[in-house]
Parts: sequence; structure tokens; C-alpha cells
Amino acid sequence: MQIVLLGATGFVGHHLLPQLSAAGHRCLVLSRYPMACRELSMIPGVELRQTDVYDAERLAACFSGADAAVNMAGILNESGRNGQGFHKAHVESTERVIEACRATGVRRLVQVSALNAGKGKSHYLVSKGEAEQRIRAATDIDSTILQPSVIFGEGDSFFNRFASLLKFAPVLPLACPGARMQPVWVGDVVAAIAIALQDPRTIGKTLPLVGPRAYSLRELVEFTAGTAGLKRRIIGLPDGLSRLQGWLMDFVPGKPFSTDNYLSLQTDNTSSENSLPTLGIKPHSIESVVPGYLTGSPHQHRLDNYRKRVFH
Repeated sequence: MQIVLLGATGFVGHHLLPQLSAAGHRCLVLSRYPMACRELSMIPGVELRQTDVYDAERLAACFSGADAAVNMAGILNESGRNGQGFHKAHVESTERVIEACRATGVRRLVQVSALNAGKGKSHYLVSKGEAEQRIRAATDIDSTILQPSVIFGEGDSFFNRFASLLKFAPVLPLACPGARMQPVWVGDVVAAIAIALQDPRTIGKTLPLVGPRAYSLRELVEFTAGTAGLKRRIIGLPDGLSRLQGWLMDFVPGKPFSTDNYLSLQTDNTSSENSLPTLGIKPHSIESVVPGYLTGSPHQHRLDNYRKRVFH
């Protein structure tokens, strides 16, 4: 199968592409900055191509001859605060993908969205929901929408980020400590993507993907500290201070936290429904996976990562 992928140069894509390659698929990865992820081109059957995904003609040229598309494009924060960045990255990019599918006759589309997309007041969730609406309205395309919770795994920006913070912070002020989430392993997510691409029973479906258990954010940070062998004091901030922290971080380069993140955390990232078992996938717990990459030699982790990408 020839597959065009958008947003595949990030964390999930680095885990997905070796699996698609091992299954014999040919993958065309679109990126504005392919030189920043040249290691992906070492995976057999993977081609990186520089393009502007908002240019309808150039995008259609990339879709020509493809059998399916996977859209994982997305951002967790925008440079501004009015939602325009989220709208462009999530809604407009999805509109261009739909147009490219129609222009080239590509009927199969897998959209990686977010759990509880369309709920709450954050620009992130609202724009993810709007993108899903565009896909459901495109009834001439055989689409599947996947809605993962917070995705964890080797190279993630969740447990790894908190572990880095905790190394240098004996006391950590934590915004929204009671926020609930149900982390899902990246290996389970990429397995779901691979299955959805070839299982016609998933067409027209919206599939929530979550781990086996829900946690509060405080529990997850405490788990991170314990796994990394760090004794740290976690101070949960009340709502007012959590909101203030988000506002202050809006002006910090890179936005490690933001007002929009704060708003996203007001909606529990959990689900009583889980499509992983329906797809034949047994969800992995954080306890069975996270210690494997938060402990040990960073050099060895990099070596293992390199071997997986090239040879698997």
C-alpha cells in the first residue's frame, strides 16, 4: 500500500513508520523541514518530501497514486493566543487533506485526532473537534477517526518532560493536579493506525484509544518521580494559581505550559469506551512500559531507538 502521511515526523511518526515499513507499505512523509528528521529516510520504503501542505496543488501532487492517507498533523500550543494557530494546524490542514483526497481519488483516510475533541473551551480541543466535523461531512471519503488520550512511550514529551523538570526541582508547583487522564502507549496507538488502514470495519467510525486505567495529573507526576528514583515534593496549585501559571507561561518562549493547556485540563482526558480491545490490542499500562525508558543509560536508549528505526 502507498500511504501519504502528514505530521509523521514527530513522536508518534517515529514509532509508526518502522511498523508500516515492516508490513511492506511504502510511505511518503510530507514535511516543511525534512532535513530536521533525515533519520526517517533510512527506514526502508520511507521517502521524505518537502512541501507546503496548505498549497492545494502541491499537496494533490503528493497524493497522486496513493492508496491511503494518514493525517497526524497537530500542535499542542500556538504562537499567539486567539486560536488562529490551532485552526490553521488542525482545521485548515484537514480541509486541504480532504481536497487532495478528492482531487486524486484517494478514498481511505485515517485521522489521528484527540480524546474528547470538540469538548471544553480550549482552542486545542475545539479545533480538533472542528477538524473531525469536516471529515464526517466528507461522505465520499472512507475515513476513520482515532481519538487517543495522552500518548506515552520512548521519546514522549510527557513523562520525559516531567522527569527532566523533577531532576532540577526539589519542589514542583503543579497546575491542575486533579486533572484526570488515561495515558495510552504509543505502541498501541500505532498498532491501531496500522489496523485501521486495512480493516474496512473501521470506516466511518470514531475510535477512542485509552490505557487500562485513569490517573490524576498529581498521581502521574508522583509516579514519574518514583520511577526516576527522585524524592520530590509536589505542591498542587489551586485553580486560581493554576490559571495564573498558564497566563504567565503564555509569554515564555516555547510555552512549556499555557492558558490553553490549562483550559484543556479542565476537561477530563478519560473515556469509559476503549476501542483498542475491539481492534485486538491489549492496552499497555504505564507501569509496564515507562520504567523501561525513564531509567537506564540515555546513550543506550538512543542506540536502541536508532536500531529500531533502521532495522525494524
